[in-house]
Amino acid sequence: MSARTLLAWAAAWLASPTLAHSQEILVGPRARGMGGFGGRARSRGMRAKSGYPVDSDLVHSSSHLRGFRLEKCFLALLKKGSGLTVETHPSVCPLDCPDACSLEVNVDHGRVTGIDGSRRNPLTQAFICAKVRRYARHVYGSERLLHPGVRRGKKGEGEFSSVSWDEALNLVAERMRRSAGEAILPFSYGGSNGFLSQDTTDARLFRRLGASRLARTVCAAPSSRAAVGLYGKMPGVVLTDYVHARLIVVWGANPAVSGIHLMPIIQQARARGASLAVVDPRRTKLAQQADLHLALRPGTDVVVALAVIRWLFAEGAADLKFLAAHADGVERLRERAQPWTLKRAAEVADVRPGDIEAFARRYAETTPAVIRSGWGLERNRNGGSAVAAVLALPAVAGKFGVRGGGYTMSQSGAWNLNAEAVIGEPEPPTRVINMNRLGRGLRTAKPPIELLFVYNANPLATLPDQENVRAGLLREGLFTVVFEQVMTDTARYADVVLPAATFLERAELCAGYGAMVLQASDAVIAPVGESRSNHEVFAELCRRTGVARPGEPESEEAFARAIVGDREELRAGGITYPTVGPDPIQFVNSFPLTPDRKIHLFPEDLDRESPQGLYGYREDPASEPYPLALISPASDRTISSTLGQLRREHVKLEIHPVDAASRGIRDGDRVRVFNAQGEVHCFCRINADLRPGVAYLPKGLWSHNTLNGTTANALVPDALTDLGGGACFNDARVQVVATALDPDRRM
Repeated sequence: MSARTLLAWAAAWLASPTLAHSQEILVGPRARGMGGFGGRARSRGMRAKSGYPVDSDLVHSSSHLRGFRLEKCFLALLKKGSGLTVETHPSVCPLDCPDACSLEVNVDHGRVTGIDGSRRNPLTQAFICAKVRRYARHVYGSERLLHPGVRRGKKGEGEFSSVSWDEALNLVAERMRRSAGEAILPFSYGGSNGFLSQDTTDARLFRRLGASRLARTVCAAPSSRAAVGLYGKMPGVVLTDYVHARLIVVWGANPAVSGIHLMPIIQQARARGASLAVVDPRRTKLAQQADLHLALRPGTDVVVALAVIRWLFAEGAADLKFLAAHADGVERLRERAQPWTLKRAAEVADVRPGDIEAFARRYAETTPAVIRSGWGLERNRNGGSAVAAVLALPAVAGKFGVRGGGYTMSQSGAWNLNAEAVIGEPEPPTRVINMNRLGRGLRTAKPPIELLFVYNANPLATLPDQENVRAGLLREGLFTVVFEQVMTDTARYADVVLPAATFLERAELCAGYGAMVLQASDAVIAPVGESRSNHEVFAELCRRTGVARPGEPESEEAFARAIVGDREELRAGGITYPTVGPDPIQFVNSFPLTPDRKIHLFPEDLDRESPQGLYGYREDPASEPYPLALISPASDRTISSTLGQLRREHVKLEIHPVDAASRGIRDGDRVRVFNAQGEVHCFCRINADLRPGVAYLPKGLWSHNTLNGTTANALVPDALTDLGGGACFNDARVQVVATALDPDRRM
């Protein structure tokens, strides 16, 4: 076997379903010198489980698992022994994750053979998640869309006839001209966080057509409203500075599966004596390591944060001097917090009052203290007020002004980037459709939506009220275009599918919302099949619909210059940092971006917007028929729903032993999860790491992951959060019953 054949075989094996769950091999996990994070094996001649010798100079720690990168090791050994030259190209991951990893992509004869992390982005530290390391399976998998297609069967069957790009674009452009105006709804969100794949030529097209506007609120809308209202979206503590903290609070986030580069930093801080508190209804891997874990009932974060604020004032632990100098609305916040004693908050959240007090005391007494506020606490009816209350904590306790002290949420406020000048068209005053109510909009909007154009999104897999969305997609008279990389659940309902290029096949510009970096990358391979970039396709549709104007900028380079200006360091090294610097300290060189540079602890506009007033609490929607809170947080297998086609197995509902026993449910049973909106049929796993009263199905599942083709979103109402019009995923209340046992019960 030639070295090149061996390399090709190895690359195919590494991307095979056999390694779908892991591309790593544990090489002497107890070997001397191997740390849990970022460590290197020091002894040479170690052997893998196969018994073959491994050159330890080529073996690197991967992510937060105790493992070595088999792919990198094997390819490097082949190159070392064969003289083969595999080209390595820099790239950047624009998928919806805070870390914005810098990448090294191995390419052999125009084909990706391996993806790993680089050190260009300091946060990446040369390791990446298993999701992106397997990304070649997404690029070359059987579900990849290679050609434009026109539906030939019924909607939902996923049957398409291949056509040329000319035929497809002419058909789409003709339907756009026929529908026109608000009858057109563009739908996009988060499939790529790159600046060149959204809000460039697509915005130009839909604005000039006078299309309906989309409120992109499925994630981060309540958090953004709170962060902007209180701090003007001030840049937060950089993740690498968590090593300086003496107390780390992770509230509503799970960095073991999303934003994984915080995990080794927390471990380093812990090794230096830092305490860790985790607020999460599940005992996650991180919560298992914590000094204090508050397993709140979903939707009660706001009252616990208010109880801590009340305690800080009552115990003389509030920093009144800091508040007088840097904040307003202090007394209004105190008024809203006053009713929430530790005892009352504990009763509502179903935790012990002493645990809330222990948390409050430790937070008050420890400096530096940092809060990593995730997006889990916003996913309910009280989400905006919950985020506001949590972000108020460092102001009340006076935790700013020191490295490693303050809070982190989204770092997007560090950048002031947009393509408005080069789009060349202001946003029209057309109607706004909240994406969380897409099903309702497709079925009942007046005037009706006649053309839906989906890109960078998979709404059938990601939105609340799933069955209403499905019914909307099935509506006669709706013409649906899906511009996508793979055959998603949504694409199966399209009238026209257009094959989209992945980030490895096009140029991109990406700013992290966790990492404080802006990175640029070029294509590392040619487009697979006939796939095209978003920018290219929307520019062509501008021409075919007659809205393009002579001489206006169309190239990716022109848009990139308009977005970032002339940054020599970005051109030369592919990376740059915000004007505040790579590692700002809040209230030292990073201040609120409010007009008066102060913290507004009680913004009047937020108080008016919230149904119960800012910091108000709306009661749990649980009822006697549907008592269990169903949550759907992120998993380590998908990025929202991206890569869901690679997860083929049936996924199990997880339930606490107490809840299972009271229902006669055993581990591995087939169950029906239901409420008045719909039902999901799946298998069950009993998990004591959940709190009682909570059930769990992961975010981002596809129809093939359950027995009846629906997911947790079929049980989620299209109700909106108190601020920002966000989704209330964690307000799904359900019942679970065992159904007929499968003879081959899956354990």
